[in-house]
Amino acid sequence: MTVFCYNIAMKNHPVTLSNEQLIQRILSLEAQLSEQKSVLDDNEKSLLKKDVQLNKKDAQLTKKSDKIATLEEYIRYMAQQRFRASSEKWSPGQLGLFDEAEILSDEDDAEESTTLVPAHQRKKKRLSIPDDLPVTDIIHDLPEDEKFCPHDNQALKHFSDECSKQLDYIPAKVTVLNHVRRKYMCPCCNDYFVTAKKPVQPIEKSIASPGLLSQIATHKYCDGLPLYRQSNLIFKRLGVELDSTSMANWMIKCGQLVQPLINLGLDVLRAQDVIFMDETVTQVLKEEGRSASQQSRMWIMTNNTEQRMVLFYYSPTRETSVAELMLGDFSGSLMTDGYAVYDAVAKTNGLTHLGCWAHARRYFKEASDAQPKGSAGKPEQALSYIQKLFRIEAKIKALATNEKYRTREQESIPILSALKTWLDKSLKHPVKSAKLTKALTYLSNQWHKLSRYTENGAWPMDNNHAENCIRPFVVGRKNWLFSTSVEGAKASANLYSLVESAKANNLEPSAYLKTVFTLLPQAKTLEDVEALLPWNINKAVG
Repeated sequence: MTVFCYNIAMKNHPVTLSNEQLIQRILSLEAQLSEQKSVLDDNEKSLLKKDVQLNKKDAQLTKKSDKIATLEEYIRYMAQQRFRASSEKWSPGQLGLFDEAEILSDEDDAEESTTLVPAHQRKKKRLSIPDDLPVTDIIHDLPEDEKFCPHDNQALKHFSDECSKQLDYIPAKVTVLNHVRRKYMCPCCNDYFVTAKKPVQPIEKSIASPGLLSQIATHKYCDGLPLYRQSNLIFKRLGVELDSTSMANWMIKCGQLVQPLINLGLDVLRAQDVIFMDETVTQVLKEEGRSASQQSRMWIMTNNTEQRMVLFYYSPTRETSVAELMLGDFSGSLMTDGYAVYDAVAKTNGLTHLGCWAHARRYFKEASDAQPKGSAGKPEQALSYIQKLFRIEAKIKALATNEKYRTREQESIPILSALKTWLDKSLKHPVKSAKLTKALTYLSNQWHKLSRYTENGAWPMDNNHAENCIRPFVVGRKNWLFSTSVEGAKASANLYSLVESAKANNLEPSAYLKTVFTLLPQAKTLEDVEALLPWNINKAVG
């Protein structure tokens, strides 16, 4: 049997172990090592778990920090919307903060703050009295006993007048139109009777005349005054009881009455070279298959020629089929915002689709408003470029189409090229601002449509024609809030169409509606209806 000798330091003398003892000792040491290794593994797992937890908490903190930054940005933006001017216009001082060299420099990546230059204060315009208003002369003369000279008692001679004008207001009044239809009979046979005919009325067997209907429609669709307020604030003051339900029924019938005129307007728009389209939300309480809280849509189409037509169209949805139905066989250029439905329609119908620079500018304006007060950065840089494009358009507004094209080619395209370079560079760097990210993304996604206006001098660069026409509807919606029925919403669309078309053609809406409500019921031919289009109305009246 082999034996081994060990020196034990504690006892300082050799110890002889057998093979069995040695094996037992080795196994014991291995067990200790295994136990220590297990403890180390557990500690390592615990550390890894804590690292995962710390990383998770770091991610949560980062997410919360980003959320806080986004909310702070949103609060600043909402505060601007609530308390500061909401205009998208910028002063010359603000536009001069950045030029191309500054925008394309490497220092832009740091997004350093720049102090904004305050806008200048405009002078107030002096009020004036229009020359075409009727004038009533009020003569102020001397008493007869004062028309003598105090020095020599000679009679004074009138040599001139001193005039000062005031604006006066004649309150509205309600009168009664008593239609007297003369009846005749043969005095000989007493068998022949005849009664004079009365012109066809917009609403037969109704107490509402064309003048009253036009005034109610103008108050609601032009002035944004709901029917119940008209009943309580206007007609009751004039001593007439008109309930809002009756007026609502009258407006529905008027909307149905003018449908032939609306159809002609749609044909006129589809024959244009350029159509502007937009849509906004509306609410209808009683619509089959839909709850009262669901949002519907009010669409709008218009043009930019001398014969302006504005067409509103109600639809419960915002689907592609609605835009396709409105456009019909239109084959020209379509100016819209970035809503995807218009992309699908333009692609299907082979239309030239133009993008709206006013929308692109608005997103950067919102990003600017969301910045801390007194600072400027990338939003202002983009706005500086965009405003230069708008200034060029303002300068060439009255020029011929070919001259517009040449100016855009010489002046607008270089600015667009510089803006695209700045945009591509900005997209390569992370942006913390959610508003700025949205603005950059919109500009990038819409770039092809936004830059196409330079290809034709007749093409517009923004959708302001449609937005300006739909704004009165949005303002009115804040007052009347909703339509009770689908019939009411469709009638509102038709009447808004006539009111805005009249305004676009420099007609007084109330007078135009009165003419339409008077003459349209008597129209017998297509020519009679065409004569009532806004640009033909003077011929119809004459």
